[in-house]
Amino acid sequence: MNQILSVEDTNKKNKKAKKPKMPRNSGPVAIESILKFFSVAILIFGIFMIGSGSYSMYTNSQEDTANVKPTIQVEESETEITLRVSHSKALSKVTYKWNNDQETEIQTNGRREVSQVIEIPTGDNTLTIYAQDENGQETTYQKAYSLEGDITIDFALDGNNIKVTANGKNELSYLTYRWDEEEETRVDINNTQIEQSIEIPMGQHTLTVIVVDINNTTQTKTQEVRGVKKPNLEVTTDGSSNFIIRVSDEGGLKRLEFTVNDTDKYKLELSGRTELEYQWPIQDGENILDVTVYNEDDVTETMRVRVNK
Repeated sequence: MNQILSVEDTNKKNKKAKKPKMPRNSGPVAIESILKFFSVAILIFGIFMIGSGSYSMYTNSQEDTANVKPTIQVEESETEITLRVSHSKALSKVTYKWNNDQETEIQTNGRREVSQVIEIPTGDNTLTIYAQDENGQETTYQKAYSLEGDITIDFALDGNNIKVTANGKNELSYLTYRWDEEEETRVDINNTQIEQSIEIPMGQHTLTVIVVDINNTTQTKTQEVRGVKKPNLEVTTDGSSNFIIRVSDEGGLKRLEFTVNDTDKYKLELSGRTELEYQWPIQDGENILDVTVYNEDDVTETMRVRVNK
């Protein structure tokens, strides 16, 4: 009996010896460390995301600012205009001009805002304003103005000439005109109106016209004009067999078009040539030939020829 009790005591000791031990890293202290680690990681990630978003917003803001253009404002009275150009960046260039006249530049000196009072000329005129900032961003403003004055001057193309029309509330004394910086030509008027036809020289030139009335009131108008010349065109026949088309232009030919009997159309490209002779057969019956030649300035000459065979 004592032996049995001894065995039972030994079993109890063995059971106590086999009881598992808890890991050193388990328990409330280890969980708290893990939570701290993840809290710090989330905080760092959040700071990174906020920084990335802020940098992206800053970059986009910089891009938007770079694309902003100067602002042009115009205040009008009966006889003059107050021009204001403003911008968030320094202005590099501001100009204005009437019609095709030479530009007038307003000094910016790196400023962000400039202003200028501009007198409205009499007659029908178009004002063009241009502004550019230091980054090359541009703005253009254009508007037509009409103002009646003591004297009005109008230009109109008339073939190879320019027709100058001047009207005055009072009697006009005389008119002068000049091309570029050449000597003036004077035309006496002694009437309230005049129409003067002036031949346009070849090439790009500036025409200046001045009209003076009996009260010594003066009106000036300037216009840039490009002088062009029509190409030469000749259409003949060699009896009753062929039409003969001859075209030429010292400045260069561009294209020849002709239509036969109002139905059949033909086209010849002539770029790089200054002259051409071309034949077209005459058919039995009525033959109608319409010919148009274009030069490099897109000035045309047209001719119609009718032949019965």
